[in-house]
Order: sequence, then structure tokens, then C-alpha cells
Amino acid sequence: LYEWIQTLMVSSSDSTDTTPTRESSSGGGFREYGTSILVAVGLALLIRSTIVQAFYIPSGSMEDTLFVGDYLLANKFVFGAPIEIPLVDAPLMRLPAFRDPRQGDIVIFRSLEEAGRDLIKRCVAVGGQTVEVRDKVLYVDGQVLPDAPDGKFVDRVIYPAGSRVRDNFGPLTVPEGHFFMMGDNRDRSRDSRYFGPVPREKIKGKAMIIYWSSTLVSGPIYRLPQMLADAGNFAWNLPSLPFRTRYDRLGTIIH
Repeated sequence: LYEWIQTLMVSSSDSTDTTPTRESSSGGGFREYGTSILVAVGLALLIRSTIVQAFYIPSGSMEDTLFVGDYLLANKFVFGAPIEIPLVDAPLMRLPAFRDPRQGDIVIFRSLEEAGRDLIKRCVAVGGQTVEVRDKVLYVDGQVLPDAPDGKFVDRVIYPAGSRVRDNFGPLTVPEGHFFMMGDNRDRSRDSRYFGPVPREKIKGKAMIIYWSSTLVSGPIYRLPQMLADAGNFAWNLPSLPFRTRYDRLGTIIH
């Protein structure tokens, strides 16, 4: 695309019989830089909206599969990328999907409780399947579904049925076109046990790979607007970044 635009620009300039001046050369240089920037921005937006998107893990609900401070790329293409309008919490349309989420996929989706917020959980059941939790044990269609390899429980207390849905839930049959999501850290995850199955139109992508990971530290408190405060804290913590990076997690494929 960039080469095609350049060809048009050269053809246009060759059609005239004028001698370039310093001003016209300078103008051509600005046009070339401007075209390059527009093409780069356009390609970046196209890739972000249809193929891959970066996400950050802010909570421990998916430990020990994903940690706070993990930065990951999500495949938006496989489930049909939603074409979104800025500031609107609903996609304008979706591109054709290769498949729907399956049991075991780690999925990014729009929150059902908070507009504009993305969540990441593991799909444990799809439409038509029946989900039940009995004393922290997950059953799907009456069969025990094994815990995630790196999943965990952090609370020995088991809340009885009718007290809290965390440890005893259902049975609930997932409606067609919906997906039941749960965090791998079952005791510290607000998921479909609380807000219900996730409809297909809320699905954004499938977690793919960790491209960066680091432990977090607090920066100084800046009594400034949020954007300036974030920039100040980032600058404060930048020198320690090499020592806080979890190098063993870089490039980890997410399962």
C-alpha cells in the first residue's frame, strides 16, 4: 500500500515540467513523511481491531496461569473480531469467525457488570451444557471437570449452598450462544458464578502469548492529573524494570 501511494505521487510529479525548488522538495519530504505516518497508523489500527490486541493482567483471578503484571497478546481473528466504535460498549459488527470458544479456552470478553471493562477467564462450559459446583468441585454435565494445571484454591473454608455461590453453585444449563467463564484462582475470581453466562457478542478474543511480564511496585504519589501521575510513576520505576522482569515468562504460550 505504501509503495502504491509512492508510485502515484511520483507519477503525479513527473506529469509536470517544472524544476523542483527548495520549497517543493521540502513539501515533498513532508508529504512522504505524512503518508508514511498515516499508513503506519492505519495498519496498526487495522491489526489491533481485527487480528491481535495487547492486554494487561491487573488481578490475580487467573493465578497461577496468569499473574498480575503479565502483558499478553490475544487472537481476535479466531472468534471473529468485533469492529468497535470508540466510547460505545457494543461492537458495530463482527468479522466471520473460524470457531466459537471451546471448553478450556482462555477468553477475553467484555464485562457484563462494568461498561468498557475487559475480563479474562477460562471457558468451562458452552451452550447446552450443565454446570454445577459442589464443595468447590466443578461438574459439567455431571462429570468432574479437572482443575486447570496451574489453577489453585487459596481458602480452605467451604461456604454451604445458599450462603455464597463461590463453593456451591447450580446446577445451571448454559443457554445456547452463551459461555460459562471461571477464573483459575477459583476462590478469588468474580466470574459466571456471579454474573452469569457470557453471550457470544461479548467475546473479544483468545489469549495467545505472554510478551512481557514484571512484578509491580508502587511509585511516589503525585498530586497531578492522572495522566501526569502515571507518567511520573512510570519514570520513577523505569530504572528497576530489568530487575523486576520475569524473564522466564516471556514468550510463554497460554493454555
